Amino acid sequence: MLRTFDTTHHLTLRTTLLIRSFFSSSSSSSSSSSFSFTFKTITTLSQSQSHSFPPLSSTLTKLTQQQHASFSTRNFRSNFGSSVIRCVSSFPTLDWNDVVSCSEVDADATHDDGTLDQDSKPAIPVRAFFFSTSVDLKSLVEQNKPNFVTPSSRMTNYVVLKFGNLGDSKGPGSSFLNGTNGCYMVVFQYGSIVLFNVCEHEVDGYLKIVRKHASGLLPEMRKDEYEVREKPALSTWMLGGLDYIMLQYLDVDGIRTIGSVLGQSIALDYYGRQVDGMVAEFTDINREMEATGKFKMQRKKLFQLVGKANSNLADVILKLGLFERSDIAWKDAKYGQIWEYLRDEFELTQRFASLDFKLKFVEHNIRFLQEILQNRKSDFLEWLIIALIGAEILLSLYDIVQRSAMNLH
Repeated sequence: MLRTFDTTHHLTLRTTLLIRSFFSSSSSSSSSSSFSFTFKTITTLSQSQSHSFPPLSSTLTKLTQQQHASFSTRNFRSNFGSSVIRCVSSFPTLDWNDVVSCSEVDADATHDDGTLDQDSKPAIPVRAFFFSTSVDLKSLVEQNKPNFVTPSSRMTNYVVLKFGNLGDSKGPGSSFLNGTNGCYMVVFQYGSIVLFNVCEHEVDGYLKIVRKHASGLLPEMRKDEYEVREKPALSTWMLGGLDYIMLQYLDVDGIRTIGSVLGQSIALDYYGRQVDGMVAEFTDINREMEATGKFKMQRKKLFQLVGKANSNLADVILKLGLFERSDIAWKDAKYGQIWEYLRDEFELTQRFASLDFKLKFVEHNIRFLQEILQNRKSDFLEWLIIALIGAEILLSLYDIVQRSAMNLH
């Protein structure tokens, strides 16, 4: 697109110079052959750039035919000169094609020396995945030592791996994620993976690296997407938007902070769906009890639901660490601002409150059904005792009758 803009500018300059040379030579040579040669040169130049300016050659040709037939050479020079100047000055208002429009946009984003504006950096795609409930971080680091990034905090539930020809990116303005250099991968012990600057067709390759060390693979993988934009000239450290966050620069600590929130969010989405499934199951049980007045669930099935609810709650609180503040956010207010904003953006507190409310509903139903099963068991035991007492009474009566018969004989 820059080449198209340079060609456009070059053509305009050459056309203007030829017009000036034409006017300067009019005093010494007024023959029609001199004019025809000059105008033919201009027409040839416009035709050579016809892919960028379709109307130019046709406009000049029509002017030649009209003026050559009815005006003198001197009048034609003045009319032709003013017409061409008007045509050149009106280039930006012509019906340009798509390439020229793109070059205009790029021209606005460039400086006079042809360099790109520092603010026009490509956006960095961020993709979060959750496909297992546990990852062995120790074995993962052992097999990927060249890619391991030394941690800057005491958090031990995740590791950061970098891929590509990357240099040190911890300092301000030394961003590495420009769309071509490489990518980072944040892997959490509870099963979340967050990829920075990875294309869609390369995702499976990076997920295979982690899948070798994962356990508790899920039947369906959860996925979420986000975006990070860099703008060094930003007046504030960060600025939030719809499905993106804009920073002055992105470094490894920023990746850790953003990855921690996205990893918690995608995992919380999975556990939320698990709890929703339990709520739907208990809803069906209550409706069946309402319709038939009977409870048919087995004790084993109920215990399985109790274990599932308790494990989900424990995973959310203990493994995800939703109520633990990031060490990086504690040390630096800039990353604390990112952490607070993303937690609010992804509504982690509200979603956990909703999850906790649903778990309380499940717990209430479990307690109610346990009481029903307990009462059912108590009733069974009571009837069993009654049966045993009745049997004992019958045996006693039989013994009494038998002894009475023996005494009669």
